[in-house]
Amino acid sequence: MTGRKLGGPIPFIKRNRGGLNMARFATAAIYGSAALVLATFAGWSSAAHSQTTLTMSSWVPPSHLLTKDVLSVWAQNVEKATEGRVKFQMLAKHPSAAPGTFDAVRDGLVDVSYVTASYTPARHIFPLLPELPGGGATAEINSVAFSRIHWKYFQPVNEYKGVKLLGVFTHGPGQMFNTKRPITKVEDLAGMKIRSGGGISEQMARALGASAFVKPAPESYELLSSGVADGTFFPLESIISFKLDSVVKYATLFPGGFYGSAFGFFMNEDKWNKLSKADQDAIMSVSGEALARLAGKAWDATDRAALEVMKKANIQIEEASPELIKGVQERSKDIIEKWKKDATAKGVDGAKVFAEFHEELKRVAASN
Repeated sequence: MTGRKLGGPIPFIKRNRGGLNMARFATAAIYGSAALVLATFAGWSSAAHSQTTLTMSSWVPPSHLLTKDVLSVWAQNVEKATEGRVKFQMLAKHPSAAPGTFDAVRDGLVDVSYVTASYTPARHIFPLLPELPGGGATAEINSVAFSRIHWKYFQPVNEYKGVKLLGVFTHGPGQMFNTKRPITKVEDLAGMKIRSGGGISEQMARALGASAFVKPAPESYELLSSGVADGTFFPLESIISFKLDSVVKYATLFPGGFYGSAFGFFMNEDKWNKLSKADQDAIMSVSGEALARLAGKAWDATDRAALEVMKKANIQIEEASPELIKGVQERSKDIIEKWKKDATAKGVDGAKVFAEFHEELKRVAASN
């Protein structure tokens, strides 16, 4: 009995060895499949939470609204829209001179930045439209109207080829500042050394009889304080941004600005193409017109603050006289017609788009 009891199971095991092996195989398969599933989910989880950090930079100081209220806020909006998958690191120093920003982004020296069309007028003809005299009353109106016109008419021609354009916007109405005398008529500008940002600003300075030269905005304080420049053309905001309240003595305010400056905001194309479609869509949801409105509102807020700073600094502020307005309008006709011809030569009906832009300015102003 004992032998049989001891020996009984052995034949059973032998007889069922194949079954046990199959069971072991099945168990291993189950555990292996579970491990594969877990690994797959882990991969998905890792991909879902993977993070891309892009560099961005600004050629104006950290205290300037473009840096702290536009770039930085936009970056926060992108991070939120992508649920933290896309973040930005602000470089301590811009990797190029301001006019070279387009090339710096295209060539990968920085992933995200912006440049004013005034600095690259030969390359970017279309953005000179909102730089022409007689725009809207605020940066928000000009920015939103220009953004709508750009994406409808200009983007298909693709003047920003080589980078991924994310948005366009403008600064506030451009005004006249100087250290010499009040400007009540065009003749008062004759021979005055005026620093400008180039583009329409430079063309207008020359058309009004000034001796114009082009220098980046951050150099304005030194130019005015040293006497190299007698005046500069800027939006009101620049009084704060470049600390000009201690050197400027006279300001002349033109309704809608007697010039403007338009900006393109863009990303390195290779970096953009490496982002997922979901993240690209999320980024564009806070770019385009949303970015134009963000920038416009920020500029308007600083323009209002700058006006108060000017008053406290006892800068003599003059509203443009009817004589000055008429003189500016007459001398700007050729510049406006030239833009229309240049735009038409590049494949856009310049006269039609110019008229539609001014209608869009009215629509935006009425809806704000």
